[in-house]
Amino acid sequence: MKESNTIRIALYIILLAMALVVVGCVEKQSRSGSFIGETKSLGNGMVRSWITLGDDGNASAIGVTFTEMALSGLPTENSSEYMLALPEQASATPFNHVGIDWNPKGHVPPGIYDKPHFDFHFYMITPEERNSITATEDDMVKLSKNISSEYIPENYVPTPGGEPRMGAHWIDPTSPEFNNQSFTKTFIYGFYDGKMVFVEPMVTKAFLETKPNTTDIIKVPTKYPKKAYYPTRYRVKYDANAKEYTVSIEGMILR
Repeated sequence: MKESNTIRIALYIILLAMALVVVGCVEKQSRSGSFIGETKSLGNGMVRSWITLGDDGNASAIGVTFTEMALSGLPTENSSEYMLALPEQASATPFNHVGIDWNPKGHVPPGIYDKPHFDFHFYMITPEERNSITATEDDMVKLSKNISSEYIPENYVPTPGGEPRMGAHWIDPTSPEFNNQSFTKTFIYGFYDGKMVFVEPMVTKAFLETKPNTTDIIKVPTKYPKKAYYPTRYRVKYDANAKEYTVSIEGMILR
């Protein structure tokens, strides 16, 4: 009888261990994959935000994907913003939402960024915090506030002034567009009140129409405002089967 009880207990322990392994696998699986945030109209098409989590449940990429038709039917005179919420799974990253700005006539500086293009702002602040950025009068002090060098990526310098609901844009003068090459894509950082508030891939409409598949390394600072997962590269690609474009920040690492 005692031997029989021992065998039953041993079997119970084995079955319990197997059940825990299965539960762990299911839980792990449920924490990985891609998750959709918000979907909206863009031009004659649609755009959606998303995040991808790796097998460890941590962020590996954040981006927006838009249909091929989104490149037609866009405004031709005035700039437009399309704001997309990120899925709740993005809470482990510093990013709160994405703002897509379509600039049909580009913007300053002339001769550089005056081509029709999209600004893909991945914001680290809320829409309400953005609304407090006026880029006028007293607010200009916050736009020009000194930033510790450890928070500034190598070579990056500020552009004059700032933009309402965005902040001060910092550019890399070593980028191709500042060195006798045409602007196709680039990467910008944004600061406000001495802190980083967004990262921004900028991509021309003409470059998207070439149906590219490119990945570029991002210059990163030695420190960030808070501990979270930050990107080390950005990607611009076209999926011929789905007839969709994707712009994403990837290679997320805990910093």
